[in-house]
Amino acid sequence: MYFEIFKSKTDNQWYWHLKAANHEIVAHGEGYRNRDDCVHAVNLVMDTTRKTPFYEA
Repeated sequence: MYFEIFKSKTDNQWYWHLKAANHEIVAHGEGYRNRDDCVHAVNLVMDTTRKTPFYEA
């Protein structure tokens, strides 16, 4: 799995995708005004561990 960040041409915001080995998107984030905020969001997701709580709604 890997993260991909990109800047949208339609709204000029930064987005991230988490992609599986087959390149399919398995998760995505909201739009960010600047690249650093987008990278920060990716880092937050990367810091998630198996100890992160799981809740069923």
